Amino acid sequence: MTGFQGPVETEPGVLVHSRRSREAGAETWLILAARDAGEARRDWAEHGVALLRCGTSFTAVRIPADIFLAAAGTTDRAAVADYLSTALDGGPCFFDGSSQSFYVLTPLSAASRWDIPNTEALGADYFLGVPATTITEPHPRCAAYWVVPMDGPAALCDPDILRWLVTRGRIQLSEAAALEAGEDA
Repeated sequence: MTGFQGPVETEPGVLVHSRRSREAGAETWLILAARDAGEARRDWAEHGVALLRCGTSFTAVRIPADIFLAAAGTTDRAAVADYLSTALDGGPCFFDGSSQSFYVLTPLSAASRWDIPNTEALGADYFLGVPATTITEPHPRCAAYWVVPMDGPAALCDPDILRWLVTRGRIQLSEAAALEAGEDA
């Protein structure tokens, strides 16, 4: 038998959901933010990315790539993905090569409380090109891919964890700039 596999009971009272079932749940949940679910599904299938409205189910926080790369201490794609998965505690994050930015999906409340310079919380009235949940590495169809895929419906990043990580990256950048300035003097 092939196709969708639901949860599997590994021991009494413990259900384990397959990665594909969690991915399908996340996809269905994300589609709720589209103007037209059918169009968004077609866009994901044809182009790998669909426009979703922020501020309905989630806030997306845009982080310039240099901040996360500084926090990770590397530019190696796999190492950055491993670092962000741990540092964001599994909070969903995708990278957009066109804007050279990472986007972290957080609860709606983050939009009104986010105040870190050089970053932006995209709340109500913002539309964002979100990659299909199946695109988890650079892909020729689109410039965006999931670095830390959603673990299921409404599985969002804690804004306090994100705030800590962005602050860490900004400190790393400041220290590197100060060190470089000292060497140039």
